[in-house]
Amino acid sequence: MKKYDIVIIGGGPAGVVLAATARTEYPDRSILIIKIEGKSLVPCGIPYIFHELGDVEKNSMSLAPVVNSGCELLFDAVTNVDTANQKITVASGEEIGYDRLVFATGSAPIAPHFIDGFSESNVELISKSYSAMKQLKEQVDKAQRIIILGSGFTAVEMAEQLALEPGKEVHLVYRAKHCLHKAFSPEFSAIIDQRLKTVGVILHSESQVKKIVCNDCERKVIFDSGIAVTADIIIAALGFEANTSLAASTGLQINSNKQIVVDNYQRTSAKNVFAVGDCAQTIGFITGRIDNIMLASTATTEARILGHNLFQIRIKRDFPGTLSVFATEINKTIFASAGVLEQDARRAEISYITGSFSDIDRHPGTFSDTCELTVKLVVMPEGGQIIGGEVVGSKSSSELINIIALAIQKHVTVYELISFQIGSHPLLSGPPTKTTLIKAAENAIRKISSNKQ
Repeated sequence: MKKYDIVIIGGGPAGVVLAATARTEYPDRSILIIKIEGKSLVPCGIPYIFHELGDVEKNSMSLAPVVNSGCELLFDAVTNVDTANQKITVASGEEIGYDRLVFATGSAPIAPHFIDGFSESNVELISKSYSAMKQLKEQVDKAQRIIILGSGFTAVEMAEQLALEPGKEVHLVYRAKHCLHKAFSPEFSAIIDQRLKTVGVILHSESQVKKIVCNDCERKVIFDSGIAVTADIIIAALGFEANTSLAASTGLQINSNKQIVVDNYQRTSAKNVFAVGDCAQTIGFITGRIDNIMLASTATTEARILGHNLFQIRIKRDFPGTLSVFATEINKTIFASAGVLEQDARRAEISYITGSFSDIDRHPGTFSDTCELTVKLVVMPEGGQIIGGEVVGSKSSSELINIIALAIQKHVTVYELISFQIGSHPLLSGPPTKTTLIKAAENAIRKISSNKQ
């Protein structure tokens, strides 16, 4: 039986970053990555396969850097983990020993088994599998009328991309009032709806699917209202759930979200066994509750920290939870959010006020590429701590939300933000006389002051 110092189950972003970090920090340790397929996808790039990239291969993630660094790859499936004897068994029958074992098994698509008539033979799922997405791309290329079930990032971004393809009619079906309602406030979600309509996506909001009917000629979605929509292909993009069936059969502790329970250093309930990425438990930074954050940015942060700490704690993980930081582009407009939104605060019974400001992102505003930029901050009125934020506007929004995320993580208040020292240039930023982030903080301060009077 061959033994490795580090065995990683899974070769997605978390597994790759963990291997690369561990190789740098522990150059003499042997590292094995076990994954099922030879090729990997960039998860967040999957919707863009269907228009912007136009090819699955252009969204592939190279494993060459970790292989060239001396890590070994095994393309197989792990069928059993024996934590008592620190060994695993793969489908081919080979047994492999480990000193440290890491579950980076990611997540799997949620299948709508609750819908009458659903089967994976007549409804396609958005998978992170290279071969599955290659096959779906071929099917979508032949389709003219497409129904997408879901209102999250994958569903919305895919609907927009497919609507940009000539000759395709795209229907987006979801139960909520607005798209992306979990990632943005209703005010911002309503803007996203309008941007989708502008590119031609047909929205079916507040629509409950009662039944799916399929035959050789067409596929049909029937709503509770009795309305039916027909299409050549139905795609379910209802999100993902932690891929933890192997972890559960191993006896690792699993939480109510089906995630592997880990401590602040990604240690599981078994000795020398860790978990990172979508399969691992996350705790909300502000709420302190079990969360369901499945982002490559979160996964790679966990992986980098674990890469340093596998054999001894070298880096103190000094924040008590995970921030949800999102960004997307819909019809050339960027939408971004971080931390606790208004609906989250109400649900968690957190006292809050908001501060917002809108202005141009260039100065003067007569530049040809000038765009309106809006910042909204969610603030705790006692002390003025920033706990959340949203940005809509130009591409600078994605970096601006990262600044807000850092402010949340470092417990920055709106009062401190007033003295935030910035750089400014006419071609790169809005006027320094009315920086949107600072003006949003000022707006929040005025609300706090008026409430105290």
